Amino acid sequence: MDYDLLKKYTKNLNVLFVEDDVDFRKEFSELLKDIFPKVSTAIDGLDALNKYKEYYNKTNSYYDLVISDIKMPNYDGVELVESLYKIKEDQLVIILSARNEFNYLLPLVNLGIHQFFTKPIDYSTFLEDIFKLCSQIYHNNLNKNEDIIRINESLFWDKKKKKLIKDNKAINLTKNEIRFVETILENNGKICTVDELIDIIWFEEFDLNADITHLKSLIYRLRKKAPDLHIKNIYGMGYMHES
Repeated sequence: MDYDLLKKYTKNLNVLFVEDDVDFRKEFSELLKDIFPKVSTAIDGLDALNKYKEYYNKTNSYYDLVISDIKMPNYDGVELVESLYKIKEDQLVIILSARNEFNYLLPLVNLGIHQFFTKPIDYSTFLEDIFKLCSQIYHNNLNKNEDIIRINESLFWDKKKKKLIKDNKAINLTKNEIRFVETILENNGKICTVDELIDIIWFEEFDLNADITHLKSLIYRLRKKAPDLHIKNIYGMGYMHES
């Protein structure tokens, strides 16, 4: 697992950890703080629900992830999840359960809980699954930004700034390369004909008399700069971006 990538995925995430056992709450919250920069704790379901509401009132946003025990005083894990889903129906919740608490699991499965972990926690498995979940959260958040197109795990197109970004660094593109990238990404999955691309890319250069040779040369340079862009040649028709 790539720990640097995990840190990238989790750096803006807020987590609420709910556990009534004092020792386990202290131990596991320390592990969570190694993963997430912002971890709040609650001692039972009722305390968690109050902190969940308080957090929204202060920030106008919800916790990205809630991790909760099942069997707790005042308000157990099932009651907590039911209450959270009434507030935010797509709230991500992970449940930690003891081996003798399976009678609680069926109601939680029916509620649509994201994941279960059985105590004692296998930390390596937990980290691997957290990595996958946080990757999903990270990319879902990116996709909510209409100015950003995710091409793959590390390559993005910023529509507003007209920049191709690889591993958080902008790739140096010429004006014509930018026009090409912009066109094939806006037509993702659709074929752009050679004539269309030439008209869009070289529309200002009247004296050049651009043709397919110019286009092939541009694509050759672009493939060297950004091989992950996956520019596909559709023989006799044109080019497209292959997701």
